[in-house]
Amino acid sequence: MLKTLHILGASFRLAWQELKSNKLRTFLSLFGVTIGIFCIIGVLTTVDSLERNIKDGINALGSNTIYIDKWDYSQGGNGDYPWWRYVKRPAPKYEEMRLIRAKTDGISKIAFTLNAGGQNAIYGKDMIQNVNLYGVTEDFNDIQPFEIEYGRYLSQADMDRGTSAAVIGYENAEKLFGSPELAVGKSITVKNVRITIVGVIKKQGKSLLVGGWSFDDCFILPYKFFRTIFEEKYSQPKFMVQGKPDISAEAFKDELKGNMRAIHRLSPSEEDDFSLNAVSDFSDAITRLFSSIKLGGWLIGLLSLIVGAFGIANIMFVTVRERTPVIGLKKAIGAKKRTILSEFLLESAFICFIGGAIGLVLVYVMAKILSGPLNFNVYISYPVLSLAISICIIIGILAGIIPATIAARMDPVAAIRSK
Repeated sequence: MLKTLHILGASFRLAWQELKSNKLRTFLSLFGVTIGIFCIIGVLTTVDSLERNIKDGINALGSNTIYIDKWDYSQGGNGDYPWWRYVKRPAPKYEEMRLIRAKTDGISKIAFTLNAGGQNAIYGKDMIQNVNLYGVTEDFNDIQPFEIEYGRYLSQADMDRGTSAAVIGYENAEKLFGSPELAVGKSITVKNVRITIVGVIKKQGKSLLVGGWSFDDCFILPYKFFRTIFEEKYSQPKFMVQGKPDISAEAFKDELKGNMRAIHRLSPSEEDDFSLNAVSDFSDAITRLFSSIKLGGWLIGLLSLIVGAFGIANIMFVTVRERTPVIGLKKAIGAKKRTILSEFLLESAFICFIGGAIGLVLVYVMAKILSGPLNFNVYISYPVLSLAISICIIIGILAGIIPATIAARMDPVAAIRSK
């Protein structure tokens, strides 16, 4: 054990001396490893963080939830099914909600939602533009949960009577009232209709998911009140249907498909005139997409690491040549081949580790930049850090194995006489 520690200590001292005495040469050798580690860990960290942020946005759409709509969210009118055929499909109707609930055993919750975007909200002399108004039914907040920062959520009485109450997004409350807590109890005007604010939604932050719920700049109204302001068929009507915990997403989707075809009275030969957009499908598609991106990151990083490995191998060949007399002296006084081999391999791994550490520092700086001004949450996981350390050690050993083997096999007499 003591001998092993002595070898480790000697290897680290020699490596450090090499770094100090040949700064330019060492820097050029470490540069490839630094860039390689930065590419691999940087890409993996960024992609993992991007995937996590998008999946958080997807999960916010509701777990085990299916959106029944005329539009297919994965196609958007592209592909073999043209957009005009989506347009010709019948829009979901509020009256169908009772039939869907009655026919589908796997349903836990169901909500009907409407959306009117690009609206102006006025309070006194102040006005904010391009806000989203959502009209929702009772189960909406159970399927799509969010916290109320101030005030309360819409009550059952609000839903039943269609009262002119609304829950406001945090950013909208800041813009209209200066301080969000001042919004509760105030009245705003939308399309010449007065709406009373009863609650403020807790700040959600920006979502990377295009088309997801945007709660920071919205107003949520009872469905019955919403339809007195906006026409239902032009307000992007859709159903949000959440399955029971004990039913799989695929089985739930199949059951819904059969029931929707029955409700729409479609014959077996007729194609569906609706789309079932499962949240689980979005998550699976994101996983497949990012797997390909990660592969590309690995290829770029490995190319840089190969260049870096040649640099490390070069510096080790030079080091072996410079220390040939010392190696001969060590072998003459009894040093074994494995001791010489271990010293040079550890030195190579240590040098490579330093290059990797510099690469990790650059990744950390990148994470701070993205997490700050760009408002993008970056997650550097422990598995990624462990991967970086492992790669450095492996590359260092592989790069140094040939020079170390040459040093271990030297004839002591010939080595001592060399200059």
